[in-house]
Amino acid sequence: MKTERNAMQEIDVPFILESIRHTGDTFLKAFKQNNIPQGQDDLMSQFLEIDKKCLVMLQDALNPMYPEIPWAEDSEFDFEQQKQPLDLPEFWLCDSMDGAVQYMRHLPGWTINLVLVREGRPYLAVIYDPMQQEMYWAKEGEGAYLNGKPLQVKAKSELWLMLSVFEHPALSKSVAGLNHRIGASVEELLDQFGTVRNYGPHGLQLAWLGAGRIDVFCQEGLDTYNCLPGILIAREAGAQISTTDGQDWTWGADSLFVAASGVLERFLKKESNGMLSF
Repeated sequence: MKTERNAMQEIDVPFILESIRHTGDTFLKAFKQNNIPQGQDDLMSQFLEIDKKCLVMLQDALNPMYPEIPWAEDSEFDFEQQKQPLDLPEFWLCDSMDGAVQYMRHLPGWTINLVLVREGRPYLAVIYDPMQQEMYWAKEGEGAYLNGKPLQVKAKSELWLMLSVFEHPALSKSVAGLNHRIGASVEELLDQFGTVRNYGPHGLQLAWLGAGRIDVFCQEGLDTYNCLPGILIAREAGAQISTTDGQDWTWGADSLFVAASGVLERFLKKESNGMLSF
């Protein structure tokens, strides 16, 4: 007798990657062709148009191949929705364009993201950066890859050599006290690491960590949907996925700290380095 997991359809990874590449490259051709929004109505109109077009393109490509897999609503602004996975054996979770604000403002730093969630865990994650033609993906238990080459996280010897990034959830000011937590967290990062930056999309920064371009990702606040694809890629590349207080990260956690094994412990001990940032 087959288990529920064994009965699930095998995923054609090359087909998924090509579908996402086609979607991202379509948006790349239209990049900088819009008028930069100057008001709230224009901003929301462009955002909804981008989100809908991107999602429909992916659904049109994937649904004929995987008609039994439903799509979750992208609820990055709904904190309650993100506290637990949907009560389904599997589903697609798509932040169709992560970094749409940058796209609308003619800036780099936007990606096409997709996650397949199985049994409440990310099973397959893809992040495509069309501007750099870089395709990051990972499958549970099978490693992480950039344009077909395997990724492996490596720790630097000293904290002052490390590049840390910080992030925050959308609408963080709507959660009482969260912006204060974020500010305090950034101050801690500045005290410990050589360089502290923010480069835009959550998932892409986590994928860069898997590629060794970034050493530490830190975020206060609940933001499961934005971070989930990057979490799987970073984890499969060998990163430690924790909360900022040193607990194992689980779906719905209220913070996220990702780095090579052992870095968080050194950070929590407030290792002093005495070096200036660059």
